[in-house]
Amino acid sequence: MTSPENPIRSRTASWEDPLRVAAAARELDGRAFLEAIGRGELPAPPIMRLLNIGFSEIDHGRVVFILEPAEYHYNPIGSVHGGVISTIIDSAMACAIQSTLPAGAGYTTLELKVNFVRPVTLESGPLRCEGRVIHVGGRVGTAEGDLRDEQGKLYAHATTTCMIFRPEREVLR
Repeated sequence: MTSPENPIRSRTASWEDPLRVAAAARELDGRAFLEAIGRGELPAPPIMRLLNIGFSEIDHGRVVFILEPAEYHYNPIGSVHGGVISTIIDSAMACAIQSTLPAGAGYTTLELKVNFVRPVTLESGPLRCEGRVIHVGGRVGTAEGDLRDEQGKLYAHATTTCMIFRPEREVLR
């Protein structure tokens, strides 16, 4: 219950039209698209704004996000919800795959396997989530990722398989 000793906390989130950003993804190759978001030339996806996930590094086949654990990430037992951890690590791995794709290509996660090694709390401090491509083929991409604190301590690691949607002219080659 709410009381002076236990005040309600609130948070407001705002975002821009995600379909406008998606249209830009059809015009830019994957890395250029992600770099435009990272530089603020295109708005971040709503999920990144909602969870306060930020871009840190973008390379061909590699993407790094930063997450500062906050109370609004918590589950009922006093740690960051596994869904938040899964979301950032899925995003980093999928964006690593996206960074290798040509303009007009898309992807979706087919499979995600996350191993939670230790709980994430406010005391964990800023976390670095790195996604790295393992393989990108014509229709399937795989990647791995991990979530670590500033000292390199591992909190979670994962793998993914993504289905790749390529423009018809690419598939016929």
